[in-house]
Amino acid sequence: MAEQIRRDLAEIIRDDLKDPRMGFLSLTEVRLSRDLSQCIVFCSILEQDKQQESMDTLNRAAGFLRTQVAKRMRSRTVPNIKFILDTSLEKGAAMDALIQKAISGDGDVAGDSDNEKDET
Repeated sequence: MAEQIRRDLAEIIRDDLKDPRMGFLSLTEVRLSRDLSQCIVFCSILEQDKQQESMDTLNRAAGFLRTQVAKRMRSRTVPNIKFILDTSLEKGAAMDALIQKAISGDGDVAGDSDNEKDET
């Protein structure tokens, strides 16, 4: 059901939510509560300067989006929707940069220790 909600929301946001404040976004994950009453949608927004404004716009439009999802789904209940900014891509890129920096630093250190061994 979470995947169906993600697909429906992506289509609705793309086709029906015409707001110039929205940045380019991707819905990365949908989590549903056990009783299907709450839905948390994680969004990744490409433009850094539009992230907060896009999240505010999505959360203000949550009622409209829920109504549109309800029209598409054949379910007795449709969960309340809350949007949260997904920063895992930025964190992953930062972690990758740290790893690359550590690897390049190890090469310098390993090269220095090899030279010390050769001198003795």
